[in-house]
Amino acid sequence: MKNSFYLIISLFVLLMVASCKDNKPKTIAEQSSKNADTLTTGDSTVYGTMVDGGMNSIILLTDKGDTIELLANPNDTAEVVKGGKINGDRFAIIGYTEYGDRFMRSAINLTSLFGNWHSLDRNFEIKEDGTITSTLQSEKSPWTTWKIWNGKLILSKDTFTVDKLGAEALSLENKDGIFVFNRGK
Repeated sequence: MKNSFYLIISLFVLLMVASCKDNKPKTIAEQSSKNADTLTTGDSTVYGTMVDGGMNSIILLTDKGDTIELLANPNDTAEVVKGGKINGDRFAIIGYTEYGDRFMRSAINLTSLFGNWHSLDRNFEIKEDGTITSTLQSEKSPWTTWKIWNGKLILSKDTFTVDKLGAEALSLENKDGIFVFNRGK
């Protein structure tokens, strides 16, 4: 009797482990290739224009013509949307699906990213066409191109996480530290 009880409990635990095996949140790109708007293969970023949204959501018209709603997870402790939410602005969003809802892991307002930025040793303009122009002659290794790749900002060969993006300031982080830029005129 005692052995059959342990056998039943063991089988129950085994079934629970097996049923939970595939319950991790999947990215939107993993969910459906229809919703995986990518500029290049391997990039799981969804690109599009914000058509509506609220305090906790963005409704995005993707570059492929799909309209999707992405929610801010109420359990997130950090601000997920970088650069504000304005209808008509372009976004690059990494999302995931959990319990049937689509959530944003990170969202970068590309329209807010465009423009002139400067620090003590850099002065550059991020352009919509993927190029960067530098106005400092003394700048070592000036950035010349940019793109978003899997939610990261790549400036030429340097990869950054966008920590903050506002009307007047940009904060980027990588293995070498945190870099702060102010909006140029």
